[in-house]
Amino acid sequence: MSNTLILASTSKYRGALLARICKDFTQQAPICDETPAGDPTPAALAKRLARTKAASISSQNPEAMVIGSDQVASLSGVILGKPGDHANAVKQLSACSGLNVNFYTAVCIRRESDNTELMHIDHTRVCFKTLSPALIENYLQAEKPYDCAGSFKSEGLGVVLFDHIDSVDPTALIGLPLIWVADALIKSGVKLLSS
Repeated sequence: MSNTLILASTSKYRGALLARICKDFTQQAPICDETPAGDPTPAALAKRLARTKAASISSQNPEAMVIGSDQVASLSGVILGKPGDHANAVKQLSACSGLNVNFYTAVCIRRESDNTELMHIDHTRVCFKTLSPALIENYLQAEKPYDCAGSFKSEGLGVVLFDHIDSVDPTALIGLPLIWVADALIKSGVKLLSS
């Protein structure tokens, strides 16, 4: 089997996370329509997208171990996407004020040549403080998290927005649950920094 490891994502956040545990991998952009398509739950949507991303790259690189991941944020059943700009970020954070937002981070590790497919879903609950308009504005001006679902970066200044976070893996909220990924890769024979 090939030792090639590919992250099916061009996300700088997922790339930086995987680099914590593995020094030898590449990133490729998957072909994936991320539009919800009748998925019954946000978790199901995240799993479908992670699997689709992994399959997109795995089909072109059948000997490689491919990691596909996706995250879906849900506020009272409504999916929160990446805000894209300041105005949408203000709306998102205002809607989240004083409430809980659920983040579902799915991972699919796939190798086409031997039909390997490992799936995982991580659930993180972010409990927001009551956010004043001034706090929202100051935070957004400082961090500009317009490419992040939920309009914050938990690994940065975004922690000032939270009352608490319920999670088994803090890296999942950033975009890739490294505890599970590291274990799955080691069990699949991939050499990591720590192994």
